[in-house]
Amino acid sequence: MKRGNSKTRTVSASRHNGNDLARKVRSGEFKIAVYGLGHVGSPLASAWLHAGAHVIGVDKSPRVLENARKGRTHVPEPGVNEAFTKGLKDKHFLIYDDPIKASQDSYLKMICVPVLLTDSFSADLAAVKQVASAIAHGLKKGDVVSLNPSVPPGTSEDVILPILEKASGLKVEQDFYMIYNPERIYEGRAIEDIEERYPAIMSGAGPKSLEVGSRLYSMIAKKGVIRISNMRTAETEKLLEGVYRDVNIALANEMAKFCEKIGVDFWEARDAANSQPFSHIHKPGAGVGGACIPVYPQFILHTADIQKVECNLTRLGRNVNDSMPAYCVDQAVRLLDGADVSRSTVTLLGLAFRGGVSDTRLSPTYKVIEELKKLGVKEIRIHDPLVSSDPNLSQDVILTSSLPQAIKGADLIILVADHPEYRSLAQEKLGGIPVYDGRGILDKLKFSGRFASIGKPS
Repeated sequence: MKRGNSKTRTVSASRHNGNDLARKVRSGEFKIAVYGLGHVGSPLASAWLHAGAHVIGVDKSPRVLENARKGRTHVPEPGVNEAFTKGLKDKHFLIYDDPIKASQDSYLKMICVPVLLTDSFSADLAAVKQVASAIAHGLKKGDVVSLNPSVPPGTSEDVILPILEKASGLKVEQDFYMIYNPERIYEGRAIEDIEERYPAIMSGAGPKSLEVGSRLYSMIAKKGVIRISNMRTAETEKLLEGVYRDVNIALANEMAKFCEKIGVDFWEARDAANSQPFSHIHKPGAGVGGACIPVYPQFILHTADIQKVECNLTRLGRNVNDSMPAYCVDQAVRLLDGADVSRSTVTLLGLAFRGGVSDTRLSPTYKVIEELKKLGVKEIRIHDPLVSSDPNLSQDVILTSSLPQAIKGADLIILVADHPEYRSLAQEKLGGIPVYDGRGILDKLKFSGRFASIGKPS
């Protein structure tokens, strides 16, 4: 079994104080390998490059690696291209296509590959297992392994750690260290979140791992480090963040529908309610997308089912949010005023899961398309200012970055993603086509024709 490069000198993180460790990180003696240069790995790699570290970027995609070698990222995250470019210029950023060699040549290995859902709504851990196995075959004494994606409770201890120990022949806390540090980022400001906005959550397989991880991450997190007693608790902490938001959005969706029925403007009521410091009502919308909020409750629910624990509120919130695309389509087609739906062309504004990003993962727009197809609409078009292509769309759905092309001859417009570019839209620009605002961002006063919006009385 391959156990790394025996010629590589051991640089143990535990043997040095914070200043000495920082010096070794900046000198390149203590290199950092980031596995997965996507939405999590790219900003984390950038933060380490900003801190002066020597970073090894690893990814299974040849296209991602080719872009990284040119100082570019396929993820349009502010600041990443600049960090990559400077890192390459300073010879602090190396790109590897061999994950085992990357493990041999580094001392901190960060697992940043995504964890999504299987068809049965359990966590798909295939990618993290594969990376952990590769790391293990290059693991050395004194190394640190960091798991960073959001995962079900117990993943670090019960799944990843056994892979590392078995394949390497090394023992955690004795020979190497393992930490769990859940990413805490918001797309569009990820680097800022890591460096400035939030403290890092830190947990370890034992007290030595926790100490090492805290010293390392304090180098990039200016808000400091919150030490958690064990990895299972830290894993749960991150899921609680997502469940809180999902349930709160479900409450907002429920109250928005209630306000519509009784003739109340939900948005006005919400703004007033949130002036009270204990009220934090979120925004309703056509659906909850992305690789975070719709996913984390499922991790909780799957674990709860195994442990036979009732999580009724979490399950109900997920069901409410999953129902919103169908609800919004139902409200929108009413604007056709009795016209034959099967002869109608519908334009959707936004394919990204939310405004300001190009990420389409689990976007509610896909469910809106499904609902429209159930109704047998003649044609579906999508406009998005940031998404130019999408292999997940069927060939009969038209995607364009030209708004005039998207709305020409359309019978109905449904706003799904709250891109900033849409906020100033008015009746004149949309040619008098009926509009349903599934995010509540349009000014009703700018529409004199058939118009409806979530949370606003008709």
